[in-house]
Amino acid sequence: MSQTVHVVFRCNEGQGANLVAIFGEALVDTRAFDGCESVEVYVDADNPDTIVLWEKFATRAHHEAYLAWRIETGMLDMLGPILTSGLEVAYLDDRDA
Repeated sequence: MSQTVHVVFRCNEGQGANLVAIFGEALVDTRAFDGCESVEVYVDADNPDTIVLWEKFATRAHHEAYLAWRIETGMLDMLGPILTSGLEVAYLDDRDA
């Protein structure tokens, strides 16, 4: 079963659109990363400086390897000036109720 990942990026005022533009290029590599099944980008309708990624990876280990790669390549450091805080990452398990 796939691992669903919810990632929240809280941007400095007026920086949400910049982050979406960065994702336009960066997510090409994400989608090609081993284990990535999908990535969707959402903008909070009430706060356009809050960006959410809804990701599906084959396993949590695949996502953790991806996140480590992003850290190694300096992507998260580059986003530092855009963000008000660190990433909020949640690993979600499917529960059919």
